[in-house]
Amino acid sequence: MCAYRHTWPVNKLKVAVAQAEPVAGDIPANVQQSVSLIERAAEWGAKVILLPEKFLSGYEPALIQADPARYAIGADDQRLKPIAEACRQAGIFAIIGAATCEDTGVCITSLCFNPEGELFARYHKRALFSSEAEFFQPGQQAVAIEVEGWSLGLAICYDSGFAEHARAAALSGCHAYLVSALFSCGNGYHESRIWMPARALDNTLYVLMSNHVGRTGGWQACGGSAVWDPYGKLIAEASAEDTEVIVTELDPAFLRDMRGRESMLSDFAERYFTLADPVSLAQSSS
Repeated sequence: MCAYRHTWPVNKLKVAVAQAEPVAGDIPANVQQSVSLIERAAEWGAKVILLPEKFLSGYEPALIQADPARYAIGADDQRLKPIAEACRQAGIFAIIGAATCEDTGVCITSLCFNPEGELFARYHKRALFSSEAEFFQPGQQAVAIEVEGWSLGLAICYDSGFAEHARAAALSGCHAYLVSALFSCGNGYHESRIWMPARALDNTLYVLMSNHVGRTGGWQACGGSAVWDPYGKLIAEASAEDTEVIVTELDPAFLRDMRGRESMLSDFAERYFTLADPVSLAQSSS
C-alpha cells in the first residue's frame, strides 16, 4: 500500500497569485516587475506569492538556448538581489519561474525565496513539453515548502497535466499544489480549466496557478491566474489580459472537512491502489 502522511495546519494562510507580461530576455526588468508584484502582495497581507513559469527571462527558449549564461540564472546570481531584499523587507515567501544553469544542464525552475531573503529551495520541472525536451534537462525530485504549518507542493505547467504528479504531492502530506505556468489562448485555457480543478478535487488540495499575460516566446498567454479550493471550485481568478495580483486565504478547517467528506485520497492510499500497480494482460482463448 502507499504511505499516506498528513498533518493539519492550524491557521489560515493568505496567499497571492500574480500575473504579468515579461520583457523578453530582460532579466533586470523582470526582476523589477517581480519586486513590484511582491510588494503589492505583501501590502494585502499575503505570506506567499506565486509567479509564472520562466518569468525572469520570459518564456523564450530560443533566447535561452542561444546564450544560457545571459538568459538563465546561475549559482549566486547577483541579479536576484532585489527579489531577495523585497522578500526580506516584506516578510514574504516568493516562488518565481526562471531558467537556471545546473550541473546537469539548463533547467526550468521555480526559485523559492523565504522572508529572510534567502534562496532556500529550487524545484526543476520534471515533465518537459516536447519542444522543451530538445534543450532543457528534466528535474528528478519533487519539492514542497513549509509555510506556517502548510505544506505547499510545487509544479511547473506541464507537470500538472499528469495526475500522478499532484497525487504524489498529496500523499506526501501537501495541503496545496502551486503551479507556475504558461497557458496560451485557445487550447491552453481549456487545459488549465480541466487540469487544475481535477488536481484539486482528486486530491482534496488547494490549487494555485500563476500564468503569463501578453506575448512571450511566440505565445499569446491567456492570463486567468487562479485559485481552486479542495472541492475543485474556483474561488479567485484574474483577468485574461491585465497585470494583476489576486489574494485569497487557504482555510485549514475547510481542507479538513473536505478530506473527511471526499475520501478519494485516503481510499487510494489505504484500500485500493498504489502509484505503481502492475497491470495484468488478459488473454482470450480464441
